[in-house]
Amino acid sequence: MSDLSITAPAYGAALPRRTLSANRQWLSWLVPVLLVLAWEALARFGKIPRYILPAPTKVVTTGISLVEDGTLIPDIGISLLRAAAGFAIGGSIGFALGVAVGFSRTAGLLLDRTILMLRAIPFLAVLPLVIVWLGIGEGAKIFLVAFGVAFPIYMNTVLGIRQVDPKLVELGRVTGLSTWTLIRRIILPGALPSILNGVRYALATAWLALVVAETIAASSGIGFLAMDAREFLRTDVIVLVIVIYAAIGVAADSVAKLLERRLLAWHPNYAKDTRR
Repeated sequence: MSDLSITAPAYGAALPRRTLSANRQWLSWLVPVLLVLAWEALARFGKIPRYILPAPTKVVTTGISLVEDGTLIPDIGISLLRAAAGFAIGGSIGFALGVAVGFSRTAGLLLDRTILMLRAIPFLAVLPLVIVWLGIGEGAKIFLVAFGVAFPIYMNTVLGIRQVDPKLVELGRVTGLSTWTLIRRIILPGALPSILNGVRYALATAWLALVVAETIAASSGIGFLAMDAREFLRTDVIVLVIVIYAAIGVAADSVAKLLERRLLAWHPNYAKDTRR
């Protein structure tokens, strides 16, 4: 009996790591697929009225027709460009402010309280003022995205820099590293997990800000497409837009995870993922 317990491999060890990882990926899609199948069945048997929630097949058909008539793809492209421009501007500002506050107590005393006060302002509260300043053009939408993106990156950059192990910093100084080399080789790599976590939050915030901007003051983009569909009670188009937002959000988060695996391959907590 004891020989069998020694020689018999554990269940997890008997399966290759790649197989286990693939099974986990399939498992993560189980609930969404079941929900879509249930939604389709309820819609087809008339349990859900079409004007309230159309069937998934109807939403897919609507998406295909909007692609064929040249409406959907340009609107998605416009929204992606707005999100990318706002993310680049807001992310750069948030990172720069985070580095300044993270390295300097004086900068923290001067800036941190003001930044946290601005962070507490909802998008809907600042939108009327942005329209007065910038009108309803592209500048207002990009500003709102940048405004929302800056704060998660700022806070996580400050947190990451302040959480770097002081012993590593002291070791770098003892070994004679210059200030710039110390920052480049020890402090910023140590803060990188927190910074990338801020990037993931900022990607989600960018879409929230863009939804607010496009549904109130826009003449193009997928948010405008949803508002236009509302006027004609096109629930299939509205649901399609929601699905597109969700799909883009999942894709953006996947890119952020890939970035984490590539940039943090040296980190013991992330090296496990890269070997799978």
